[in-house]
Amino acid sequence: MQRARELLEKALALPEGERMAIVRVLIESLDEATETDVERAWNEEIPRHAAEFDSGKARTVSWKDVQERIAARLR
Repeated sequence: MQRARELLEKALALPEGERMAIVRVLIESLDEATETDVERAWNEEIPRHAAEFDSGKARTVSWKDVQERIAARLR
């Protein structure tokens, strides 16, 4: 944690443009990790859902019914 604190102090001493560049890179690095995790989860989930649908185990709902349920909740 000490090393992170020292790095933060140095970063805060930089001009605004350089601080913004650092922020962008840090945020993008987090987004990439999150996107990878989400993609992995979907890649595992989609075949399971497809198999349930193909077997008839999954219960489907018409778009009209979905709209009606949403409208009822919003009332």
